[in-house]
Amino acid sequence: MSNILKNKKIIISAGASGIGWAISKICLSRGAIVFLCDIEKKYLNKARKHPLNKKKLFTYECDASDEYEVSNFFNEINKKTKKIDALVNNVGVAGPTGTIEKLSSEDWERTLKINVISHFYFSKLAIPMLKKNKGGSIINLSSGAGIMGFPLRSPYAASKWAIVGMTKTLAMELGKFKIRVNAICPGTIKGDRMKRVIRDKSNFTKNSKKIIEKDFVSMASMNCWIYEDDIGKMCSFLISEDAARISGQIIGVDGNATRLD
Repeated sequence: MSNILKNKKIIISAGASGIGWAISKICLSRGAIVFLCDIEKKYLNKARKHPLNKKKLFTYECDASDEYEVSNFFNEINKKTKKIDALVNNVGVAGPTGTIEKLSSEDWERTLKINVISHFYFSKLAIPMLKKNKGGSIINLSSGAGIMGFPLRSPYAASKWAIVGMTKTLAMELGKFKIRVNAICPGTIKGDRMKRVIRDKSNFTKNSKKIIEKDFVSMASMNCWIYEDDIGKMCSFLISEDAARISGQIIGVDGNATRLD
């Protein structure tokens, strides 16, 4: 078992399920101390069964789109440490599926609030802790949709493009403090969220789920699914000292996705 993250203190939003839990587990397995939050009690309860719970894993219930709750989450972390080594802005939703003229304002606003404004809430409070640490890493979860766009998913694509802009800007602002900022753009990840995306696209296009699933996989030249652990491993690398000179990068973990249509 690698110890490349030994005693590094890492905050992970939406860290108890899906990609977030994969990131949390891999960081823990490599020696990190993880502070995670999640809105879902059932996933928090599952995370609390991890053998390192209350030793190196600390879990909190928090709605990442609520600034007050995020502030309370950081207040709890500050009782344990004033410095951190990394922030992983993982929280996000797939948003609605449909052509823009048929989408509601409420769905647009909700997608942007969770996918973009939450990153602002977390970054604003984490940066002073990273400065006290005299350096560290911020990782923002974007998407291939934040590079190429994504038909029928305009709110999601817009939110992920925003994360790319935020990442590039923060890398410029924070470099002098030895704080590295990068974004990961996952490809088609096998899991519950993609099942919902496939279901929604099937309902909208009237094509079978099997056809849509096959089409999603074919979007990568490697013709493969991406797995949650692939993202966890990339996060581990970017937090580690092996990535000490990497900042401002938008990194695809997508099997070389060539289209999102």
